[in-house]
Amino acid sequence: MVKPKSAWKVAILICAVALGFLLAEAAVRLRQHYRYGTARNKLYDTVMDPVSGLPVPAPGQMTRSIQIDSRGFRNPELELPKPAGRIRLAFLGASTTFCGEVSSNAATWPHLVWEKLQHHWPEASFDYVNAGVPGYVVSHSLANLRARVAPLQPDVIIIYHATNDLSRDTRELARGQGLFAGQAEEPSWLARHFLVWNLIEKNWQLQRRQQKAQGGEQRLVYDPQTLSKGFESRLRELITAAQQVSQLTAIATFSHKARRHQSPEEQLKACNTSLYYMPYMSVEGILAGFEQYNRAIRAAARETGALLIEGEETIPGDELHFVDSVHLTDAGCQLMAERVARPLIASPQLQHLVSASSKKGGGLTR
Repeated sequence: MVKPKSAWKVAILICAVALGFLLAEAAVRLRQHYRYGTARNKLYDTVMDPVSGLPVPAPGQMTRSIQIDSRGFRNPELELPKPAGRIRLAFLGASTTFCGEVSSNAATWPHLVWEKLQHHWPEASFDYVNAGVPGYVVSHSLANLRARVAPLQPDVIIIYHATNDLSRDTRELARGQGLFAGQAEEPSWLARHFLVWNLIEKNWQLQRRQQKAQGGEQRLVYDPQTLSKGFESRLRELITAAQQVSQLTAIATFSHKARRHQSPEEQLKACNTSLYYMPYMSVEGILAGFEQYNRAIRAAARETGALLIEGEETIPGDELHFVDSVHLTDAGCQLMAERVARPLIASPQLQHLVSASSKKGGGLTR
């Protein structure tokens, strides 16, 4: 039998823990509201696009850091029909193109690329479509291009993909080897409803998966070069479709925070979210995977004649430039924009487009 004094102590302890949890939850929500303009678990809403059947950002929403136009893209409102002489850029990709982690729409690397091109050619008129959507793989971007982007008459299309395809492709192998079942991210009821518990749960899972990657547990055994051939084939299909609706298609190699020259400890830390979404991988498997998927990007560009944007390691693999394994900070987006804008500005095709746009009538729409 519990004594009355003991019962009171237990009750007080429970109340103190609950109060501490609620205060921590309030602090985390205030911090999120300060950074992103919303205290909710998710930073923005999505809806199902009726044409493509894909999830897209809900049109017209606005937070402190994210503004979505009336068509569900993260960019300023577009003029339609496209004005004569307007050069329209379109960016295809996933969360690393959408850039949900940065401070504003103006800090995303697609916006900064547009800004740099407009500054370089002040006599021309540019606008852009940020068609990146978190979670997309190459096949999603192909459907997105056909259903939502092509009708906007883009003149230049820039593609940036790798990490989600690598995750999807390796998961299938991991299932076959009995190393993975279900989803990489399976938040509990508490994590879905409380931000502070979501952070605790994610950090615990990250530490656990990093320990497994370091320990003697079985890791995925695979040939990254063979696996990357499927990605290469899908990229060729996407590039070919983009070339049919644009006058210049470019594809960028993919930047990852982990680098060969880093110490084992630095590599493990840099692979934090890659291990979160690919918990069956080793650090070596992640490094080799991104190397071979970048090989596939180069091969697809070479085979299709697309403009290849190199320099994935010109963005330093540190906390100033990366929020996690693959998502860029404001500073990282600045460097990403520089490496994308430089070859675009040097491209004879874009130079021709700019020259044509200054002529009477423009003649750029297809």
